Amino acid sequence: MKYVALPDEKTRKVSFYLAMEEYVARRMPAGDYLFYWQVGPSVVFGRNQVIANEVDVAYCKGNGIGMFRRKSGGGCVYADMGNVMFSFVTDSDNVGLTFNRYINMMVLMLRKMGVKASATGRNDIVVDGRKVSGNAFYHLPGRSIVHGTMLYDIDMENMSRAITPPGDKLESKGVDSVRQRVALLKDYVGMDVDAFKECVRRGLCDGRHVLTPEDVARIEAIGREVYLSPAFVQGKDPCHTVVRRRRIDGVGSVEASIEVKGGVVRSANLSGDFFAKGDVEAMMGRLCGVRLCRESVSAALPERTDEVIMNLGRDDLASLIAEG
Repeated sequence: MKYVALPDEKTRKVSFYLAMEEYVARRMPAGDYLFYWQVGPSVVFGRNQVIANEVDVAYCKGNGIGMFRRKSGGGCVYADMGNVMFSFVTDSDNVGLTFNRYINMMVLMLRKMGVKASATGRNDIVVDGRKVSGNAFYHLPGRSIVHGTMLYDIDMENMSRAITPPGDKLESKGVDSVRQRVALLKDYVGMDVDAFKECVRRGLCDGRHVLTPEDVARIEAIGREVYLSPAFVQGKDPCHTVVRRRRIDGVGSVEASIEVKGGVVRSANLSGDFFAKGDVEAMMGRLCGVRLCRESVSAALPERTDEVIMNLGRDDLASLIAEG
């Protein structure tokens, strides 16, 4: 298997590396190829996922976390410079066998490092019952692509908040519970992240292919045209329901259920232990056809929402509905 290297040490966006996988699969000669990559804080959701159901968009935007879609299925993952991402490209039309081959290959590699890793479920690698790697795959004619995470180290606060919609937060605020469910490889291997990457490369690859600046330019074009395309990132966006909950001082517990398609509200309703003074259903009906963003939602709501629900200000309600 050959390791695919870039001609420079530059750190790029997730979109570039996803395009690089596709470029290698479509343009490189027959054979097995592997490369690893690291990125700034990012979330990467699966091909069929609805962004609003998987990602706290407001948190990501407010904390400089990029949002990207990949062509493989599976769930949403968080990545940063403490997380090593691996990409494997091979000649095969049987993605199931390829997927199992990749996961077993990585499990054996970790065991050689003294890590008691094992495969579990559909796509995970665990250590001591806690997840260290999640993986996904997709197929191109004559080629299969597998990519996955390796949790060497990671920002737990960002991970627990970025990929958890606000209404579905764990009672512990996420961080402690996420830490209990995942393991970090830095706690099991006696080496830093660069040594870890090099150990994997030397253990799995017996050759090296360095891409040219021309290759890089073509990959960048694929990234722009495909993986950064708003239509691709947004996805098919079927009609879906976003549920957002918050306890507001002086008001009580408020839950908003918003049916959305194409970023536009189809219907919305409120429930909770608040005290209604007016017609809540009529107030929420004003949101039909409104874009699900703070400015549009606020403009559609009545100025005195506290005349409909006791003590509930318009800013608080617009924030709950639009941002969670």
